[in-house]
Amino acid sequence: MSLGVFSLSLAVKDIKASRAFYEKLGFSDMGGVLDENWLIMTNGDVTIGLFQGMFDKNILTFNPGWGPKAEPLDSFEDVRDIQKRFREKGIAFDSEADESTTGPASFVITDPDGNPILFDQHR
Repeated sequence: MSLGVFSLSLAVKDIKASRAFYEKLGFSDMGGVLDENWLIMTNGDVTIGLFQGMFDKNILTFNPGWGPKAEPLDSFEDVRDIQKRFREKGIAFDSEADESTTGPASFVITDPDGNPILFDQHR
């Protein structure tokens, strides 16, 4: 089972300060809208999201349907199919994708240490 490309979604207090910090580490903007308080940044194959005022905690994120540079993949496992597999394994959900739909959808689970994990399909 492929979970999709991995990134870390960071809950930041000051998106401009965080952006400047990660730029010093070699990250550059690849998406997002600064005026809406969210940016996606990359450094090589590493992707992080900066989100001000949107989340309480940092979130581990998987994006089915995206490659390492956020390019759409021709073939991928739909987020609803991943959700079904997790349900069969007895994993509890914090939020669920509507399995009667197609296209963009997401669900959230939490690991044993309280870390939220978002599965977010954009197409």
